[in-house]
Formats: sequence, structure tokens, C-alpha cells
Amino acid sequence: MTDNEKSDNRAAKSPLFKQSELNFSVVGVGASAGGLSALEELFTNLPADSGAAYVVIQHLSPDFKSLMKELLQRRTDMVVHRVTEGMELQPNSVYLIPPGKTLEVPLLR
Repeated sequence: MTDNEKSDNRAAKSPLFKQSELNFSVVGVGASAGGLSALEELFTNLPADSGAAYVVIQHLSPDFKSLMKELLQRRTDMVVHRVTEGMELQPNSVYLIPPGKTLEVPLLR
């Protein structure tokens, strides 16, 4: 692997979330592009005060503007966020990974 390839690989894996020490659970939820109804059912039935952060990883086209935030926000009292670089995870919240991104949640140990 060349130095440029190593650099490109590191850049592609830079964390979207800030490094933090969490005292709550982080739940990862995966869904295919057709998984909207399952996600809606899940968030309709989850309590808004579970104390966990929910990170939704869905297969989405980078060429398509997703309405997932708006659609899920109608199904839960938790705040639904589109993840941006440097966000800090908070409990009782839902986080949506952007299309075409990888996600890492760095933790202090």
C-alpha cells in the first residue's frame, strides 16, 4: 500500500462523533434501503426515555436526498439527528448516518 493509499484510508475512517466517555448504552440499528417500515415500527414502540442513544445505519444512495429524519421524527419523541462530524452522542436520541459514510464511535478508555 502506498503512502497516499494509507492517507486516503485514514481520512475515510475519521470519526464522525467526538471521542467521549459514555455512561449510557449505544444501540446500533442496521436497515436496508427498504427498511423504513421496520424502523418506523421500532421507534414507535421504543420509550423516549430509555437512556440509550440509537445509531441508525441504513443503506442509502449518496445521490438521493433522504427524508428519513423527518419520517422517523414523526414516530418518536426522541430527537432525531443527521450525524455531522464532531457530534457528541446523547442519551434518548436517534442518530442517522449520512449516505456514503462510515461511522466510528471513539471512546475514552
